[in-house]
Amino acid sequence: MSMAATLTAVRIPTFHQRHLKKHFTAPSSSLRLLNLAKMEGSEISEQVGEDLGAKKKVFVAGATGSTGKRIVEQLLAKGFAVKAGVRDVDKAKTTLSSANPSLQIVKADVTEGSDKLAEAIGDDSEAVVCATGFRPGWDLLAPWKVDNFGTVNLVEACRKRNVNRFILISSILVNGAAMGQLFNPAYIFLNVFGLTLVAKLQAEKYIRKSGINYTIIRPGGLRNDPPTGNIVMEPEDTLYEGSISRSLVAEVAVEALAYPEASYKVVEIVSRPDAPKRPYHDLFGSIRQQ
Repeated sequence: MSMAATLTAVRIPTFHQRHLKKHFTAPSSSLRLLNLAKMEGSEISEQVGEDLGAKKKVFVAGATGSTGKRIVEQLLAKGFAVKAGVRDVDKAKTTLSSANPSLQIVKADVTEGSDKLAEAIGDDSEAVVCATGFRPGWDLLAPWKVDNFGTVNLVEACRKRNVNRFILISSILVNGAAMGQLFNPAYIFLNVFGLTLVAKLQAEKYIRKSGINYTIIRPGGLRNDPPTGNIVMEPEDTLYEGSISRSLVAEVAVEALAYPEASYKVVEIVSRPDAPKRPYHDLFGSIRQQ
């Protein structure tokens, strides 16, 4: 069990300007426009097809993780093309929808440096979602290798590929010490394994100073069960308890790509049964940029 578990639009094709001018100044314009539609029908159909096929590609790091695979699934359902960055390609082919033509699985290990990550991201990715997380073990440096240095490597890889949109899945209580939550059981537990929350916080600071267009999402305790309740979204260093379904976290990450209101913000999220349902532009819009 991972540590986190504890806590189209179609553009309507327009006639070329030269055709509009020609046919609106000719005597029988309506007839000529009809003929134009007949003559250029194949051209119009081709343009629509191109628009429908022009999917934005998103690179997802940690794509086979419990949250990462849900992000991949929801991106594909929303019509995105996805490049899934994974450490074990063979495992990923059995975990992810490898038969989906919009999914590409590539080897990517955030601990192996920014050059290899930049190669994996490629020139065709327009955004990166980081959903990585270390696995608990005896290596007390693991949180720093993955949650800190690994995230930094990913940001640097984005710079090398001129990718200017970055979504990070972090955690509430990363700044627990400043919040007066040093003795919060969740803060203590999550820092037992190599100061995990401290490592995440340092990575967040790096992202915020990088100049990249970021959204840092700090969920509460992650649940594998289906979503219940509605999303509560608060500014950074506000929430110190609560939980949320991984599917809802994935939904917030995907929606952050669609709304400019999510840019350059740190948001904390949990779900509550008594919370009102709010549209995402309101949720993101309610958080001030820092």
